[in-house]
Amino acid sequence: MDVELRHLRAFAAVARQRSFTRAAEQLLITQPALTRTVQQLEAALQVRLLDRTSRRFELTEAGQEFLIRAERVLAEMDEALAAVRGQVTVRLGFSWLLPDPWAQHAVSMFEQATGNTVSLVRCDDPLSCLRQHTIDVALVRGDIAPSPIRVVHLFDEKRVAVCSEHSELADREQLAWSDVTKWPLVVNTLSGTTGPWTWAPGEGPARIIETANFDEWLESVAADRGIGVVPDVARRRHIHSAVRFVPLVGAPPVPVSLVFMPHVQEALMRKFVEAAVAATSS
Repeated sequence: MDVELRHLRAFAAVARQRSFTRAAEQLLITQPALTRTVQQLEAALQVRLLDRTSRRFELTEAGQEFLIRAERVLAEMDEALAAVRGQVTVRLGFSWLLPDPWAQHAVSMFEQATGNTVSLVRCDDPLSCLRQHTIDVALVRGDIAPSPIRVVHLFDEKRVAVCSEHSELADREQLAWSDVTKWPLVVNTLSGTTGPWTWAPGEGPARIIETANFDEWLESVAADRGIGVVPDVARRRHIHSAVRFVPLVGAPPVPVSLVFMPHVQEALMRKFVEAAVAATSS
């Protein structure tokens, strides 16, 4: 059996803590698993590193010598990993308007915790970019089938109606969700969150104006071709001087999720997901 870094870290933790229980807590593993790992190391080296009794243990002479060398190896490896991690960039893809302040908090927490950096990549179709490996993780709105990609739901966003400043809706204080279908609906077919698919068959708006991306969608709404429905984050961003926002009553929320490919940079993605989830409560 080859000696691996996990064996060295397990032995060093036990030697420093002088306790299998405390070492297991530090390494976030069970005590039986830690014991097996140290035993595997001794078997691989064919030498006893610890003299155990029912209540305590002591490092053998070989164990004391090996600890010095193991800690030196671990320190050098940690330095090497830190140097490499500082050059790693996670590419976060999004179609439009990252949620705030979630995005700022998630990026900051991840970068501080790992030393890595996050690159924000604007793409009309994040799922396609993810499959093509031009991004590492995507922020996606709407319902997504999890297989074969991994989906982690973060939170839900409220919907708001958008209309031209010249629309008769512009001065409305609110609009009922049931009344949205009475208006022509401008739809972003590539990355929009509201479209004919939002309603049951035959219950959606009678007229649909299709656009291929966010910019086309926005300009079509501003030109009073119809109304749009988007997450509330758009209202806070003042996205266009010629559009107005109307609160919706009774509208279903928009799910917001992180999406990534399985078995690709798993450790790094786990750290990013942890930061993303933690940021939802910040």
